[in-house]
Amino acid sequence: MGGFLNALGQKLAERWLTLLVLPGAFFLATATVARVLGHADALDIHRLTDHITSWAKAPAVNSVGGQVVLLLALLAASGAVGLGAQGLGTLVRRAALAVGWRTWPRPLRQWAQARVTARRTGWDRAFRHYRMQLDADARTLACHGRRADPTARHAAYQALRCIATEPPDRPTWSGDRIHAVSVRLERDHHIDLPAVWPYLWLVFPDGTRSEITAAEQALTRATTLAGWSLLYAPLTVWWWPAAPLSAALFLTARHRFRGSIDTYAQLMEAAARLHLTDLTTQLGIDHTGPVDAVLGEALTQHVRFQTPRYTAGGS
Repeated sequence: MGGFLNALGQKLAERWLTLLVLPGAFFLATATVARVLGHADALDIHRLTDHITSWAKAPAVNSVGGQVVLLLALLAASGAVGLGAQGLGTLVRRAALAVGWRTWPRPLRQWAQARVTARRTGWDRAFRHYRMQLDADARTLACHGRRADPTARHAAYQALRCIATEPPDRPTWSGDRIHAVSVRLERDHHIDLPAVWPYLWLVFPDGTRSEITAAEQALTRATTLAGWSLLYAPLTVWWWPAAPLSAALFLTARHRFRGSIDTYAQLMEAAARLHLTDLTTQLGIDHTGPVDAVLGEALTQHVRFQTPRYTAGGS
């Protein structure tokens, strides 16, 4: 037991150092450089070296006690900044997924509604183009007995998918990518995924849960990187090189976030479709063959919380 606790403590310390302290220390160093150099001398290495040398000669830094206090203060500040970046990352994730955008304050809700309307218009146009290409390919096969070149069809599908995989319901691509999983399972199997998912999670084998957890962790790392980009942005007030640094972090985070969202959504849908029958067996629902709409409706009703019945007098 002692060995397990020691290993656990070492792993937690390693994660704390990697995820919080080191990025936080780099941010503090960048902030110090920004305040010392400013815009006029943004790349003046000699001025920065002179300031560091003068700080190193301070009596408080030369003493052992001063060095210990400085190190502890640096660790604490770095950890606090890291926690701040994770908090901002959580806000970025909530905004990007836009689950409850219809309950946002009015100015944000109006903006989100306009975005949904514009994205839906673009999706409808792209879907019509994709259907026209499918019909053209079908006519080629019927009239000439050969398959048409799929390049145009694939390009039309990719243009559609760049907007959303299903009719847009949220103001962001990432939000619609997650929402599409629920839409397809509801359409194909009459499954209410938010209600069924906790039960599905308990019947997933360890390998499936590990894959989904890894995808969710990648998503968290991407949003935390976006949080770091937001922290670096205010440094541009004092130091212009912080602007390209913040932009690079944001673009990298956006790329990773979209990739992680796509992977996470694919794993969610695949795992749900593969293990719905396992869940029905665990719940004692009789079935034969694959999950159809009737069985999906029965499964959803079985796990969905029923609205409490009100009777006069509270009895």
